Amino acid sequence: MRSLVFTALIAAALALVFCQRDLPTYRNLEPEVGYVGMATCQGCHADVHRTFIHTGMGMSWDTASRAKSAATFDEHTLVYDSASNFYYRPYWQDSSLYVLEFRLEDGDTIHQRRERIRWIVGSGQHTNSHIISRNGYVYQAPITYYTQDGRWDLAPGFAGDNLRFERLLNTECITCHNHYPKLQAGSMNKFADMPRGIECERCHGPGELHAREKLAGKLVDTARQIDYSIVNPRDLPRNLQMDLCQRCHLQGVAVLKEDRDWFDFRPGMPLASVMNVFLPRFTNSHEQFIMASQADRLRQSACYQASDMTCITCHNPHISIEQTGVEQYNRACQGCHQNAAGGCSAPQAERLAGGNDCSGCHMPKSGSVDIPHVRITDHWISRKNVSSRPKPPSDEPADFLGLQILTKAQGSPLEMAQGYLALYDKYLEAPQVLDSAGYYLDRSRAGFEEKLPTVVHYHFARQDYALLAGLAAQVGDTSQVDGWTAYRLGEGYFRRGRAADALPWLERAVSELPLYLDFREKLSAVLIQLKRYERAKQVLAFVLQEDAKREVALTNLGYLNALEGRYGRAEALYDRAIALNPDYVQALLNKAAIRRLQGDAAATRTLLERVLALEPQHPQALAVLSSL
Repeated sequence: MRSLVFTALIAAALALVFCQRDLPTYRNLEPEVGYVGMATCQGCHADVHRTFIHTGMGMSWDTASRAKSAATFDEHTLVYDSASNFYYRPYWQDSSLYVLEFRLEDGDTIHQRRERIRWIVGSGQHTNSHIISRNGYVYQAPITYYTQDGRWDLAPGFAGDNLRFERLLNTECITCHNHYPKLQAGSMNKFADMPRGIECERCHGPGELHAREKLAGKLVDTARQIDYSIVNPRDLPRNLQMDLCQRCHLQGVAVLKEDRDWFDFRPGMPLASVMNVFLPRFTNSHEQFIMASQADRLRQSACYQASDMTCITCHNPHISIEQTGVEQYNRACQGCHQNAAGGCSAPQAERLAGGNDCSGCHMPKSGSVDIPHVRITDHWISRKNVSSRPKPPSDEPADFLGLQILTKAQGSPLEMAQGYLALYDKYLEAPQVLDSAGYYLDRSRAGFEEKLPTVVHYHFARQDYALLAGLAAQVGDTSQVDGWTAYRLGEGYFRRGRAADALPWLERAVSELPLYLDFREKLSAVLIQLKRYERAKQVLAFVLQEDAKREVALTNLGYLNALEGRYGRAEALYDRAIALNPDYVQALLNKAAIRRLQGDAAATRTLLERVLALEPQHPQALAVLSSL
């Protein structure tokens, strides 16, 4: 019996060795191999570079210029958000692009704010979105140009939840829409360098080793063998080819593995080694889908499941889809369906009128559920999809079925809990999502330390502040947790009125992410409660030095000045906050308090009425107004 077991183990070990020998082992996957930039690639591959820079990837991100913009501009270009009562007008002044936000009352302008656009995102095939930068801190502007309809409108996700100029863009967002930027250490959205479009090395991996060897004369005949100094996606196994494409063309709910970041994935790696990607499924998911779901839709196709096809079966990433003839896609279809024309069920006249276009019929154009005013190719190749008209997103309600992990066959209970929490934070703030996270957490066998960040995240989302305070007491040592976990534990104490206990956790959060200004503003609130005013002023001064347009920091600093009796300075700070956001309730209340101290009952009443227009049951505003 022992002999049989030993023999089986040896056979398994040999099989593993031979399997590993057959797998490509690209040397540029090593972390010490650096990126060299597209200009270096262009030196030897000028012909490929010449066409690639005109693709959607090559044109994905650039500085805001008239040449980059696909939009139309005239005096009638205007977007109105009825939910927030703000107007937006994009316009050029000399060579700079600006967005003007304003509000009207009885025909008069009662608010306006102007922001300069630093970058334009999108090739113009579907959209141009607009990005601002304040001292390196990057935010999305609230309006987008939709090129297929030739219209301006609110940016995707802003309708009904207009974050105006405060939707920060972190590395998760940017590394799908652009080449790798240089993130400032300790920040979520401050960048020291921003590339101008996706580059060669996003699909081929870092080129330092490859360039060095070629310049040294170490050449490889790639017609005969693989050059392992750099990845050629065509040489990757099918699963790794798909992982490379779905790094960006599978927009779902992405959750990084522990100690990984968004820069760690390199072509030739399994995507699951860096992150897990989940997709929420609904009862209408077979018909309605998000824009960047090409990989998911393709995987559901019978053609994909019954063949070895991948994305590059149909697509040449070096050639723009705008310059790719339909015959290329149809050749791919006919590679398996040689007699497709003869066996097609469509009437001959209809088929001929459409040019025997297999892909156009079985992969129709459709709307997406997340991006308005666009029509995209549905990559679910199916007879059921045959239609001559786009399928607009349905307004009918759909039931949530659950979250599916797409980067592996099955996620662990802890991974599934993390996926549901990310879904709750980013897309679907629904009780059943938190219930599912709790369900999987209860079933996780992971140890206390491994589960702790997820457990804390779960109770923070549920606003279980008493439980968070208990967990903080159980952990004890702030150095044992990451910045976000420390912040959430500190918030648990703070919401329980225990500012002194919250302080070390907030300090830990700031030490981990010193340039994430939200953490510093929360720290200032704790310090104010503890009457450590000078330290609070130092924290707020740092925030405003980094970004002068922080309404919370301005209001908190105004409050500190009011405590010192510097009412003029306090009111000036409140006015700056209100100029940024005329609906910021705390600044309005604080200014009303100053006006009341100055004996200005009329101004106090006006400010309080503005608060009540925003929050009709605000207790403090009601109480003060009744006393006037």
